[in-house]
Amino acid sequence: MSDPTVSAWLSLRTALMQAFPQLYELEPGGSLAMDLGSDGWLLEVKPEGTVLCQYGIAMDDVMALMSDGTPEDLGTDEVAKQAKYFIQPAVGKYRALLLQSGFEEETEMNDEFVAATFARPVDVSNPSKVQDLMRWCLRQIGGAA
Repeated sequence: MSDPTVSAWLSLRTALMQAFPQLYELEPGGSLAMDLGSDGWLLEVKPEGTVLCQYGIAMDDVMALMSDGTPEDLGTDEVAKQAKYFIQPAVGKYRALLLQSGFEEETEMNDEFVAATFARPVDVSNPSKVQDLMRWCLRQIGGAA
């Protein structure tokens, strides 16, 4: 009684790890991720069938940039607003391209980071299509051929 989605993910995972040796697990058996070039973009493939291109900044880094060593003076809301401001130039560079290519933009925020996330659903039972999309992301954002 194996769940077909789980077995499709395991097959996809194996194929992706072979095709992209730079992938690493975010958690055992879970999402796979890799850096897209040196600009700080991250590519993530989720077991439920989503490819994410995301760019973010750690809240601690934003506090350090803003505060000159006095982060306790800053509220989380203010830090989050500044984080969104800091990531806009990098995100703006690729936003139109990603949106035109079927990705949907969201902002992900927690106490640790703020990220602009572009998500696109994929069929986990079709490894070659997922690999094609990943290669496209690498070419467009990562600068890989």
